Amino acid sequence: MKRLLVILFFVVLAAPALARPDPDVEALLGKMTLEEKLGQMNIFTSDWDQTGPTLRGQYQQDIRRGRVGAIFNAYTPEFTRKLQDLAVKETRLGIPLLFGYDVIHGHRTIFPIPLGEACTWDLGVIEKGARVAAVEASADGLHWTFAPMVDVARDPRWGRIAEGAGEDTWLGSQIARARVRGFQGNNLAAPDALLACVKHYAAYGAAQAGRDYHTVDISMRELWSTYLPPFQAAAEAGAATCMTSFNEIDGVPSTGNGYLINTVLRGLWGFKGFVVTDYTSIEEMIKHGFSKDAAEAGVQAALAGVDMDMQSAIFLNDLGKAVQDRRVPLAVVDDAVRRILRMKKLRGLFANPYLCSDPARAKRVLMSPENRAAARDAAKRSFVLLKNNGVLPLKPALKVALVGPLAEDRRNLIGNWSAAGDGNKAVSVREGLSARGLTLIVAKGCEIEGGDRGGFSAAVATAKKADVVVAVMGEAAAMSGEAASRSRLDLPGVQRDLLAALKATGKPLALILMNGRPLVLDWESENCDAILETWFGGTEAGNAIADVLLGDYNPAGRLVTTFPRAVGQVPIHYNMKNTGRPLDPTNKYTSKYLDVPNDPLYPFGFGLSYTTFQYTAPVLSAASLDARGALRVTATVRNIGKRDGEEVVQLYLCDRVGSVTRPVRELRGFQKIPLKTGEQRTVSFTLTAKDLAFYRRDMSFGAEPGDFDVWIAPNAEAGVPARFLLTEGVTLAPPVPKP
Repeated sequence: MKRLLVILFFVVLAAPALARPDPDVEALLGKMTLEEKLGQMNIFTSDWDQTGPTLRGQYQQDIRRGRVGAIFNAYTPEFTRKLQDLAVKETRLGIPLLFGYDVIHGHRTIFPIPLGEACTWDLGVIEKGARVAAVEASADGLHWTFAPMVDVARDPRWGRIAEGAGEDTWLGSQIARARVRGFQGNNLAAPDALLACVKHYAAYGAAQAGRDYHTVDISMRELWSTYLPPFQAAAEAGAATCMTSFNEIDGVPSTGNGYLINTVLRGLWGFKGFVVTDYTSIEEMIKHGFSKDAAEAGVQAALAGVDMDMQSAIFLNDLGKAVQDRRVPLAVVDDAVRRILRMKKLRGLFANPYLCSDPARAKRVLMSPENRAAARDAAKRSFVLLKNNGVLPLKPALKVALVGPLAEDRRNLIGNWSAAGDGNKAVSVREGLSARGLTLIVAKGCEIEGGDRGGFSAAVATAKKADVVVAVMGEAAAMSGEAASRSRLDLPGVQRDLLAALKATGKPLALILMNGRPLVLDWESENCDAILETWFGGTEAGNAIADVLLGDYNPAGRLVTTFPRAVGQVPIHYNMKNTGRPLDPTNKYTSKYLDVPNDPLYPFGFGLSYTTFQYTAPVLSAASLDARGALRVTATVRNIGKRDGEEVVQLYLCDRVGSVTRPVRELRGFQKIPLKTGEQRTVSFTLTAKDLAFYRRDMSFGAEPGDFDVWIAPNAEAGVPARFLLTEGVTLAPPVPKP
């Protein structure tokens, strides 16, 4: 109890000014009618994607009546100024609108998809990507982004794996903090800030069968150990808003889950921003079978702690009667509106509603040379070299057959969720390589999908005329993202057949992949001489690919998600647990498949380089660690190849025995280091009891005494462990509250 009181004391002491009543907000709240309050809790969409900068006539009337608090999918300084005029000049109280948009990996200048960007293992690059996105989006009339997505995703069939940071909770938490910092900057009232919205709360990445919007069924321990920490990290980094997820947990949809929102997010973590639903998710609680009708769904969402209803209009149309009937206390509505108004004030909109409506700034900032250079840098750092038999880097004098459905493509390079990006302004692979003076002969060969092999003969003839074949293949951008789950993970259409025809020419074959998820590449790994994973690299993808293929940049990306050998291995991730019958190839009655090995094709943390790095075994500063001490773990990494390069040195732990079973490895640190050829560096990590902590049998958070293995390695399946003893346990937090 004493420890809990101490924790609560420091939470209160550290709470920002936002936690205290704001006189301006309270004065405004006192003037508002119930309808105006419910209006602030309502967000509607513009029809930009279908009709350009327009808003439905009914929505315009709703704004004038004070029945809308925010608009999404509306941007440009001119359009947002017109809409803001409706709110500021034509409503009774003149409360400004908040403009939001899905700025996921860039706004006009598109960066690599988040899954790819995470493969940089460079928090500075990731933060800069979010910062550039915020600078551009805010210059284009926006105040708020529905990002970052911090869902841990371990099923590559799920299309939204593309939007997150991969399969690891610890790394995902570091990246969540970096993206929040990048979007929001140091001052929410600054013209170039963008309110972050951490999503999808919670456990959306655990959708059954990898099917979007599907049920999630996990234990409390799995929820707290795997899926909640990145949300807590984002909240601690100051995320301004949070979005509920579509899924249910333990039979309760997230949008109606008071445990998640009120108990954990606000109560335990002290989150002071506001909570918005995902698109129509209040209404969808009816189809979940959790709400009998819209009125009940609105009551459930409001009582659960939801502040803003996206597009359902249920708060607007039904919550007023619920307040009048005393099914929802007026204080619940007031608290929601208070949180929304506070955030509008913090964003600077009360002082200047037109803070982001300056066409001159937009013209100066959007797709500037500096922004494109940052996107190019992020892209080349995100690429992961999966295989190389000496084909790469390309020699400039070679004649290159550039083949494949994505060789000249622009639109798909910017990926899904590409906001206001224009695929026509992206740099294709052909353009990137041509600009470097390479001799190219080009043939498409086939489409991304479909069974047409009519282009095979021309592609094969092209390959025969060349010294080397570069095949650019993968998914279409629309094959990942929301509502884009796949049951098969191989190359779509007849692309693998085209690769086989190219292989038969006997020419060296390099495969350049573009995709939004891990693919099954067993055949490709066996038959291609080189494989470079480039994800969807964004506006500057073609130039960045040229940088890597020609060796101007030595690839240093490392996987943040496991590549399976077969779909039948899914879900597969590096930090799984052992069984009571671990794999023994000589014993049939152990945990294994009959037709495929247990191990993945490419493990978490994996990535090759144009040089070679050599590791020594880890050395410990002591054989044991006590609850208040620190243990230093060191290893020497040497570049024994012929090129300068960067290595991502990774630290893994295993708690050998616990009150509940523990994963075979867990990432607890990394360092990305440059090494010149022949250079070596001693890399050191410091461990404390906090690094060893987990949710124990009673759901308290702490470390238990016992033996631990530790690796310093280039990926999650490499390295030799050292062992140390934690001499005593420690409790760092009391048991989590029960639903």
